[in-house]
Amino acid sequence: MTLLYLFCSAAPPVFDVARVIEDAQSRGWGVRLGLTPTAARWLKPQLTELERLTGGPVRSEYKLPGQPDVWPKADVILFAPMSFNSANAWALGLTSSWVTGVVAEGIGKGIPLVAMPCVNAAYVKHPQFERTVETLRDAGVRVLYGEGGFMPNEPGKGKPGTYPWDVALAEAEAIVSADPYA
Repeated sequence: MTLLYLFCSAAPPVFDVARVIEDAQSRGWGVRLGLTPTAARWLKPQLTELERLTGGPVRSEYKLPGQPDVWPKADVILFAPMSFNSANAWALGLTSSWVTGVVAEGIGKGIPLVAMPCVNAAYVKHPQFERTVETLRDAGVRVLYGEGGFMPNEPGKGKPGTYPWDVALAEAEAIVSADPYA
């Protein structure tokens, strides 16, 4: 069974994560869910159900030194929704959050990585954002931003129900299918 690590930042589409997990499982995937600390706080009332759904612990913090890793190795990591903060932290190698630490290390480990931001049009005008997207793409991350991926809305005009989760899952499937070592 292909194992998907689904990592999520605190952005409104994160509230659809149970449905996304079920969609991935219907495609024959095992799923482990990792959250930024703020996303974990947002989903706190649902964490027990999300653990039941995935069959494993939902993680949002680093384990202590010497503790065993409780998740099996990922075949692919999908980071969606990926916030402005998480995207920039990843591209800059800032690993204070467990999920950004895993994906930063994932580049060096050669784990297939797909990311789809969820940022508004004001954030994408910040000069760092384009550098971030370019840095991640140059590192081999499939960043689904722009035509065929996530298109930003004006601040306060987001439509979380239209976040293109299907595009993200399809790209994760495609990247695993193309990897002869997966």
